Amino acid sequence: MRRQAGSLAIWRGDLVAKLLSMLSIFWLYGIASIDLFVVPTIAFQQLFAFLVLGHERRRLLWFAVTRNPTAEWLARQITQAFPWDTAPKYLIRDNDRAFGVAFKARVRAMGIRDRPTSYRSPWQNGYVERLIGSIRRECTDHLLVFNVEHLRRILSKYASYYNEARTHVSLGKDAPCRRPIEQSGDIVAYPILGGLHHRYARI
Repeated sequence: MRRQAGSLAIWRGDLVAKLLSMLSIFWLYGIASIDLFVVPTIAFQQLFAFLVLGHERRRLLWFAVTRNPTAEWLARQITQAFPWDTAPKYLIRDNDRAFGVAFKARVRAMGIRDRPTSYRSPWQNGYVERLIGSIRRECTDHLLVFNVEHLRRILSKYASYYNEARTHVSLGKDAPCRRPIEQSGDIVAYPILGGLHHRYARI
């Protein structure tokens, strides 16, 4: 029994070491995750918002809005999200049928390793799912959306707030785009999205 327990401990140690090695490789080369979510309009139409999130600092790298997310349209969005040599090594996504042949071919041509999650397993793409939840709870659930252009303007303002002002506990209460520490001056609140959120700064 002691030999079995010892060999089991060694096996567990080897497994943990391999997992840590895999994670370090993932972080070294960069990971991004993508997803789509639906936003209804005041006329009960469905708009699709496409998000690209960088894992290193939880930065919202790209967003786009459309009424019909085809594989060709998604392929163009990936090209625009990662110009030149900024493409990540790995791309995490779900198995939505919208990510069709044209999208997969574009990702492969850009040298990105496509990593789709298992079916019905949104927890495997947890970072971008958390971002979608934040956008809904903090933004779109409180506003009436009129059309595609209106939703683009809303998401543009929220993206600036999310990247530059909204704090993250995992980042030591910093924002994805690092903020300078302001130690002196009067505190002023700048309204964002009509006062739905505020950015606090010293002047």
